[in-house]
Amino acid sequence: MRWLIAPLAVVATTLGTGTACMPKPVPEPPPKVVPALDVRARVTDVEAFEAFIATHPTPGRFRAEYPGITLVLPGDIATKELRLDRSRYFAELDEEGRIIGGRFS
Repeated sequence: MRWLIAPLAVVATTLGTGTACMPKPVPEPPPKVVPALDVRARVTDVEAFEAFIATHPTPGRFRAEYPGITLVLPGDIATKELRLDRSRYFAELDEEGRIIGGRFS
């Protein structure tokens, strides 16, 4: 009978502390760092872009055709940052509000 009491005493004391039954917590892995994606579009085919501008599109049609290009119209407030990737177009408009030319900046 003595051999039965000793193991039960060990189990009872370890259960009281919670060390024998509870698994050790596993640390969570650090969150993955995902670099920010540059979602600005760029005009890569300049000849096709110039042909599109030659059709004298409206600002709405421009934005539909080139949604990632920032269109800056006369009177719009724009920053002075320098973009060499053709992602911002400063448009010149005619009397009807159609784009007749402009420049990348």
